Amino acid sequence: MQSKVAVFDVGRVLFDWQLRTLFEKLIADPQELDWFLANVVTEDWHFQHDRGRPLGEMVPERIAEFPAYEAHIRAYATRFNETVPGPVAGTHVLVERLHQRGVPLFCLTNFGEEFWNMFRPTKPVFDLFEDIVVSGTEKVAKPDPRIYAITEARTGRTGGDIFFTDDNPDNIEAAKARGWDAHLFTDAAALEAQLTGSGLLQ
Repeated sequence: MQSKVAVFDVGRVLFDWQLRTLFEKLIADPQELDWFLANVVTEDWHFQHDRGRPLGEMVPERIAEFPAYEAHIRAYATRFNETVPGPVAGTHVLVERLHQRGVPLFCLTNFGEEFWNMFRPTKPVFDLFEDIVVSGTEKVAKPDPRIYAITEARTGRTGGDIFFTDDNPDNIEAAKARGWDAHLFTDAAALEAQLTGSGLLQ
């Protein structure tokens, strides 16, 4: 059995994610779009769903605060897949190569459960992964140590037997604190070199 597993983040590692990709379809004025993304549907506000808060609470609350943008806030809830413009260049090829070599594959992602249930069925690459730890389902998000402990339990590995890549430095530092072989994702070429150096690719 391959002793080491590879654990991938999803957003901005396997798939690009930008709220702007959806809302530029709905707001034509660039200044208004910038203001909307900085004040109404923000990444910080969205992160509540990643931590497990249901859309049924978040959306009505935000509409009450910004009633002029009701249609846009509802679009956030119903058109989430449009915030994902496509795969990150080169990373899916690395996933396929790892799979072919028999490396056990897992994901550890900050992702709202309701959005994950919309998104996951549309992306067959996830069929290559043995398990996916979703923060919204667990109701705890990176970099909280609890979700790393959940991942250790689900992979059956600890410490250096877990190779992990994520685009967020805080998430990488939390993984390193547990002894994981953790690497900050920048692009597929650097990730390939890191996987090779860790013995998972040749």
